This record gives sequence, structure tokens and C-alpha cells, in this order.
Amino acid sequence: MSSEEVIVSGPKQSQDEFSAVLNAMQTTNTPAEQHKPATDGTLLKMYMDLKNPFTKARLPTEEKRRKVAKTSAEDLNTKDKCGLEVKSSNRQGDSDLGNYFQSLLQQKRDSRADLQNSIKTSTRQFLEDSKDDSCSICLSDFINKKQLKCKHAFCEGCLQNAIKTCGPICPICKDVFGVMKGNQPDGTMTWNKYPLSLPGFPYNGHILITYDIPSGKQTEDHPEPGQYYGGTTRIAYLPDNKEGNEVLLLLKKAFDQKLIFTVGTSRTTGMDNMVTWNDINHKTSMTGGPQCFGYPDENYLSRVKEQLKAKGIQ
Repeated sequence: MSSEEVIVSGPKQSQDEFSAVLNAMQTTNTPAEQHKPATDGTLLKMYMDLKNPFTKARLPTEEKRRKVAKTSAEDLNTKDKCGLEVKSSNRQGDSDLGNYFQSLLQQKRDSRADLQNSIKTSTRQFLEDSKDDSCSICLSDFINKKQLKCKHAFCEGCLQNAIKTCGPICPICKDVFGVMKGNQPDGTMTWNKYPLSLPGFPYNGHILITYDIPSGKQTEDHPEPGQYYGGTTRIAYLPDNKEGNEVLLLLKKAFDQKLIFTVGTSRTTGMDNMVTWNDINHKTSMTGGPQCFGYPDENYLSRVKEQLKAKGIQ
């Protein structure tokens, strides 16, 4: 949608209903219609083109507006920022025409924002009215309707395809409705606690986590099944306080669901078929701040909890 044009695409039924909304707007958004001279039929008229696969509604171009203004207001000279010129006149006809063009110019200044707001409101209402009648993925009538606990509904086939791509996450609100499983290779996660404090946590010791993922052969869940991948040993740090221990248990749960690591291209060496971090942030250094993946970083614990929550770990 722009200030000059609206393009709608989708199923024919949706196009027809949306066209009805635009036709109604054409009637209600042109209050100056009753004052319009017969010779300026192009002014502020909303055109509909339903012959193409897309439905279009557009206002006349600025060039057309100028041509009409030049023809109908040739003797008028009051400038407006849209490029039309209007002036007062002692002749009654010119005075009426000048008033008409002044009204038209004011309407032009407001028409773009009004059109956009009307389209947005009508679109929201249309989607609200039709959300119970069609699948939000394919936008067609339901085939074996499946409703999630978040109340969003989809065709069974559409939902299964979404699960294969993104996991058991609602495509609309991102609510997790099942247990997410990653493709992390087998390995171990251990931890120990030490009295030395981390920057930003002066009154607590720290927790040292050790991940050990040995090398092995890729499975069907990995990029190149049958090929060997290189293993890794990684460490990470948490403050030994209440929130740090909560994050530790969440990370253990994520590790058990194979979400901490994956197989792909190493970000540090550029080598393929390597065990790499997935998308859950870890602090691999005690110091150096966020730029060095270390502390202090006052928002790290809350940030990593949000990342885990997005995967259903909470």
C-alpha cells in the first residue's frame, strides 16, 4: 500500500470481499463529489481494476490533477504546496469555482492519510471477520482443521509443514505447543562451582560448565548424512547466585533436548561439518564484556532466559 495505490492479492473470495470494502470507501471518502463540475470527472475518483489477478485501487496521478486544475482554474493564482493555483475573483462563477478548488486542495492534503487509515482499519476488520473461516497459512478454507492451545487454527497439512520447518511453534504468536528437539550430536554436559567472582557479581562465586561433544557420523537430521563431523569441547560461565542456578537448570534441559549445539560451518574457523553453537548465547569468557562473550553484562541472564523460553524451555 502506498499513498497512490493499493494492491491486494490472495484467493478470489478474499479479493471480492476486499473490493467491496474499497467500493464502499469510494462512496464515503469523496464528500466534495456533490460540488464537482461535470468537466473534471478525473478528480479524486477511485478506479477499480478487477481484470488482473491483483485488485488495484488508485487515485489519479498528480499530472492529471494539474491538467484539470490548469483548465478549470486558469484565471486563479493563490499557491498551494500541491502545485495548484487559486485566487479570488469578483465573478460569482469564478468565486464558486475557487471555493471548490480550495476545498479540493484541503481534501488532497488529508486524503493520503485518510486513505491509508481507512484501508488499515478495513483490512484489520476483514481479517478479524474471516479468521475463523480460513487457514492463516494457505488463506483458504480449512482442510482437517487443527486448533492449538493458543486458539489459532490451521489446516492439518499446513501445520505439519510448519512444524517440519520451525518446530512445534505457532506460526502466528510463536507459542510453543510441544517439545522441541534439535539435532545436537550425543555428548555430555558437566559443571563445577568455584569461589572466584565474575565481574558484575562481586558477592558470588561462579559456575563453570563444560560441554564435550566427540566426533562422529552425521545422521538424517544433519546437513550431510553419512559424512563425519568434527567434535568440540566448550566451556561457559554463570554467576553462582539464584538466577545463575536457574539458568544452569534451563541450559541442562535444553542440552537434553539437543538444542545447545548443531552441525554446520564453524563461525571461527570457517570449516564445514563441525559441531557449532546453536542460537542460545553462552558466556565463554569470565571477562571482557559482551564484545568478548564475557562479563560484565547485566542483561545476559534475562536475555538467555528469553532465548530458552522461545524454545519452550522455562
